[in-house]
Amino acid sequence: MNDLSPFPRLAARLTRPGRIRLAKACVPVALLTDDVPDDARVDRNGSALVDILIEDGRIATITAALADGGDDTVALDGRHVWPLLIDAHAHLDKGHTMGRAPDSGGTHPGARAATTADRLAHWNAEDLLRRMEFGLATADAHGVAAIRTHLDSHEGQAEITWNAFAKVRERWKGRIVLQAAGLVPLDAYSGDYGARLADIVAGHGGLLGGVTRASGGTHGSGLDDIDLLLDQLFVLAKERELEVDLHVDEAAQADALPHVARAAIRHGYEGRVTCGHCCSLALLGERELRDTIALIADAGLSLITLPTVNMYLQDREAGRTPRWRGVTPVQELRAAGIPVASAGDNCRDPFFAYGDHDMLDTWRQAVRILHLDHPYADAPALAGPAPAGIMGIDAGTIGVGRPADLMILEAWSLDQVISRPHADRVILRKGMLANRALPSYSTLADFLTA
Repeated sequence: MNDLSPFPRLAARLTRPGRIRLAKACVPVALLTDDVPDDARVDRNGSALVDILIEDGRIATITAALADGGDDTVALDGRHVWPLLIDAHAHLDKGHTMGRAPDSGGTHPGARAATTADRLAHWNAEDLLRRMEFGLATADAHGVAAIRTHLDSHEGQAEITWNAFAKVRERWKGRIVLQAAGLVPLDAYSGDYGARLADIVAGHGGLLGGVTRASGGTHGSGLDDIDLLLDQLFVLAKERELEVDLHVDEAAQADALPHVARAAIRHGYEGRVTCGHCCSLALLGERELRDTIALIADAGLSLITLPTVNMYLQDREAGRTPRWRGVTPVQELRAAGIPVASAGDNCRDPFFAYGDHDMLDTWRQAVRILHLDHPYADAPALAGPAPAGIMGIDAGTIGVGRPADLMILEAWSLDQVISRPHADRVILRKGMLANRALPSYSTLADFLTA
């Protein structure tokens, strides 16, 4: 941290709960729970200059910025203050297998094959716990408040993985909110195992999930009975009062999303279904896109875009530069009032060789990839209130009465937030300094071998 940073004063003050005023904090309006305080100055990028009073770990008041001063004051001089962010679509069970799993070639079929080989060879309780813990420690250091992870739940694997997840969820209680959704090809729900898996998920308080392709198949083909399979999934979910979170149309040409929307309407599941990826939407003609978005809105679906992973996997051919971005048409969906969030997806595994469980970095990349700028407007919502709403949790925003779970950035404008990685961010949890070192990759070295 440089000499202008508030870190030294924060370190001295925030070692125990107390009273402190973060003076002249710049907060994107999209991240405020309440209306902008009267007389607060709002800059051209939609960020308000405010004072945040913290008492005993919670936000007591948010007011227009006053003059600096007082023993309880840390002057931020217009630095950005954000809530801790939310990753509503992750894969903690797959993460950090790079160097051990077979090379995927960076393609979707290659990633599936490499993951299957690694799962069959290595995914016991110890392996899963160590990699999940590494991922959560990394997310914690970056200031992540909550994660929804999808868990590969194939027959013979589901009990092992869900039991490991239950252990890490208990260990991280009070630090990172954790949710999980089962992940299998859609046809897994057509036999006896479908009901057994639904019971496993229900027993762990999870979501029923899946991917809209057949076992061993690809998105966009091999599911002539998709409506029947979706009906089977929704019946299982409804019997157990489970919400649904699906991987949908992760390809240039696929059309499962309208089937999912109509199934949600048939089963009275409006507002209870989340769909991730939905890449093929971006290549529809304008009229078909409008009609599909109207159907999505009628079904009350929430969508999650995974820009970093889809740019990595989609339209990849050896020796050829990709021709499209592979991401969801976020601007059109949001204009129609459809809840949309950005999320991190895979991390250092066959589906994505990179990543670091850093939602601020994911959001920064999403803005650039999806052109959510000029103006930025409410783009920050994609990593805060939007995923919080999808997950049904009270997080991702700054508001009176809320825990003071915040990050302070060495940035005075949104373009500066986007331009740097912010390794020097200051993390507060319940009003107390919570900066932690990132876990070393060396801690995985002894078992990440071929």
